[in-house]
Amino acid sequence: MRALPAAAGLLSLGAALLLPPAALGAPAESDPAPQRPLWELGVGLAGVHLPDYRGADVSHDYLLPLPWLIYRGRWLRADREGARAVLLESTDTELNLSAHASAPARSRDNPARRGMADLPATVELGPRIGHRLWRAADGSAELEAQAPLRAVMTLQRSPRWVGTVFTPTLDLSLPKRVEGWNLGVQVGASWGSRGLHQHLYGVDAAQAEATRPAWSARAGYGGWHALAAASRRLHPDLWAGLFLRVDRLDGAAFADSPLVRRHSAVSGGFALAWVLARSSEEARSGE
Repeated sequence: MRALPAAAGLLSLGAALLLPPAALGAPAESDPAPQRPLWELGVGLAGVHLPDYRGADVSHDYLLPLPWLIYRGRWLRADREGARAVLLESTDTELNLSAHASAPARSRDNPARRGMADLPATVELGPRIGHRLWRAADGSAELEAQAPLRAVMTLQRSPRWVGTVFTPTLDLSLPKRVEGWNLGVQVGASWGSRGLHQHLYGVDAAQAEATRPAWSARAGYGGWHALAAASRRLHPDLWAGLFLRVDRLDGAAFADSPLVRRHSAVSGGFALAWVLARSSEEARSGE
């Protein structure tokens, strides 16, 4: 298991380990939202098993530092759903500006990309709308649809915009169903722009080899994924989470790229975080 630099570690965590809304759980409809500290600060550790990119046949294990930051503001929030600015919120619908990220990949460690430039870490920013489709009367289950549309930029000395991605999902939440664990299942698909697919899977003529012919990307479908996650507070100052994700690229617009060596992949990880400080001011929370 190798360590990433702190910044890259946070990016890979944001991309693959932060649990989906389905894993967080929520109070019963008849119960008022609990009051929790407005903010919490802490430190933690995460271990993840990730492919270099979707479609890669090379994966790595990473041990990552995990800064813990929770902020439960009315319009600005940072929690296990990610950092976001809430633009519109009602009983069943929320519109926000959200972020996502991916880890870098070194081409020298991946035979399919050997001799090509490394893939830098990326950050995705854009609007996301979520709508609750169904909720059990006792609050024991909830189904939500999420529709994020984000612009993708590289994180490097000279950042550049590489395209856009649309990743609608269905999230099933089962709060505190097994000895206090919040369980969740997410199923989703993605559609990417030509620029994004070219950035990840394109092969220029200068990079072509006998086993890696030149290839130009097109926009379109980018495959689907299924994710199962669980989280809970083991103690007021100790949080634990884990996830398992399956990706499938059958029928993807880039499936015939020479850089796509596998059409399926399994990734997973865990995290532990210790809360070191919290505010005396409280805020409403659906945690």
